[in-house]
Amino acid sequence: MPTTLTPMLTVNDSAKAIEFYTRAFGAIEQQRTVTPAGQVVAQLSVEGNVFWVVDENPGAFNMSPTALGGTSVRLSLVVDDPDAVFERAIASGGRAVFPLADQPYGMRQGRIADPSGHHWLIGRPLEGTGR
Repeated sequence: MPTTLTPMLTVNDSAKAIEFYTRAFGAIEQQRTVTPAGQVVAQLSVEGNVFWVVDENPGAFNMSPTALGGTSVRLSLVVDDPDAVFERAIASGGRAVFPLADQPYGMRQGRIADPSGHHWLIGRPLEGTGR
């Protein structure tokens, strides 16, 4: 069995989060389960990259960035057309944290906060940077 590392994003409204990820990033919902307590656990993918979305469950120590007042994790989404994805994320309800621009570290990149408070770096390597 190969080793995998898959993000699991805790959100305060899974239906809203799934809708955002679908519109903003073209995510595909692969499966959805509702626990006996009513929390949603959903597997999504963006271009084959899997991640999970789960409703908050304080009893299980699963808190969203909204509940915590911030996040310590950033997700990096590298795409062919970061300008289009960045604008689509904003139009879908994301908030720009810093604008998309050519960065001195060799990326065309910007950061958005999704409606659940998770931060997404959206970008691509600049031409000629060897990345």
